[in-house]
Amino acid sequence: MNVTENRDKESRKHCNDGDWSQRDSAEHEEYAGALTDSRITENNITNAGRPDEGMLEEILSSRNLNQAYKRVKKNKGAGGVDGMSVEDLLQYFKDNGEELRQTIMDGEYRPQPVRRVEIPKENGKKRKLGIPTAVDRVIQQAIAQVLTPIYEPQFSDSSYGFRPKRSAHDAIRASQKNIRDGYKYVVDMDLEKFFDTVNQSKLIEILSRGIKDGRVISLIHKYLKAGVVTCGRFEETEIGVPQGGPLSPLCANIVLNELDWELERRGHRFVRYADDMLIFCKSKRAAERTLEKLIPYIERKLFLKVNREKTEVAYIGKVKFLGYAFYINKNREASIRVHPKSVAKMKAKIREITLRSNGIGDEQRKLKLKQFIIGWVNYFKLADMKSLLKETDQWLRRRIRMVIWKQWKRVRTRYAMLRKLGIVDWVAREGASIRKGYWRIARNPIIAKAVSAERLKKAGYINFLDYYESVHA
Repeated sequence: MNVTENRDKESRKHCNDGDWSQRDSAEHEEYAGALTDSRITENNITNAGRPDEGMLEEILSSRNLNQAYKRVKKNKGAGGVDGMSVEDLLQYFKDNGEELRQTIMDGEYRPQPVRRVEIPKENGKKRKLGIPTAVDRVIQQAIAQVLTPIYEPQFSDSSYGFRPKRSAHDAIRASQKNIRDGYKYVVDMDLEKFFDTVNQSKLIEILSRGIKDGRVISLIHKYLKAGVVTCGRFEETEIGVPQGGPLSPLCANIVLNELDWELERRGHRFVRYADDMLIFCKSKRAAERTLEKLIPYIERKLFLKVNREKTEVAYIGKVKFLGYAFYINKNREASIRVHPKSVAKMKAKIREITLRSNGIGDEQRKLKLKQFIIGWVNYFKLADMKSLLKETDQWLRRRIRMVIWKQWKRVRTRYAMLRKLGIVDWVAREGASIRKGYWRIARNPIIAKAVSAERLKKAGYINFLDYYESVHA
């Protein structure tokens, strides 16, 4: 029984979408749909039997595979269709590593299908992810580690997503600079369901220009064609690059790099983070012309589809980019704020954590709030948001008081706790007897004095504003 067959045993397990959707997460929007072009085929491109440069040997070297294994283990993640966890990888490679390497070298390796999971999106729809098996994640990571240094120098300076030493913050700062230079209108480009509409043959064609080891091209093509398993049903993948594996972000950048250099050739200023893109212009008319001339290139040359409903020409103050928004301040300078939709999403998460009936204890609630606040503020720290965070902290404290008031339950318990917190006797009796709803009571001056901001801080609750100022300090 070969390596692939060993892992095939459990690949027919039926799924539980509810469990998976809780365990898996993703940063970017899901893309579904199809655009193909019959003029492009793999047969006359890959030349899979021609190992010119020995790249496959480099990918399968012990050093590279060890680095890939460590990276996958660090990232953790759920298992694929074979049920193997990341924790099982080390023993698996000890037992089967040499056989696996030889199977790939001989061109006989067949990747497992990815496990399809769906994650709820803000708009009520679902984002589709493809989770490779743990073994395939290591192999994909090994490929990406070798290809990244080759393609990095070819990528545009205006591309920021999924690249070493580049971040969303860099993309926001670059956008701010373009606005300061007078480019106040943008083409807010939306590629319809990008990852699931990538033309695989086009991707193979682009890869073949720079990769001369046809075995590597063939291996990548096998991953593209591996298929997906949804609730025990196998589906072929004739188009698209499934999100969820280490190779898909690099493949996405390689395809969109064609668009980047076309924009460079035409002299446009732009900022791209993965498939999120702003093209900057000095007037609305110039932006409209840019969009009109760009659509044919995207759809006829790259075989992608522009979402005409979401793609728009807009003044810079009306767009959302990576959760941020832009505005011109009173000094007529380009400034950054948190987009209202991002604020609404943040408050929805706070409501979830501070829900009176969520069943979590005080210490777990404190920990969840701390983790969320630190992560949120670190992501949005470029924004001007002191006033926003001051108001948010007041609202958050009221929600915490609401939870505490419910925990006290009985009148005598509330009276005893108010007295313990320094409220005089007759005021404590009055406060304990209030019969209003929890949310209204949480605003009551008696409760606010007893459960003050200072007491909450001493109890271990973290503030948005305090952490924001500490980051800036």
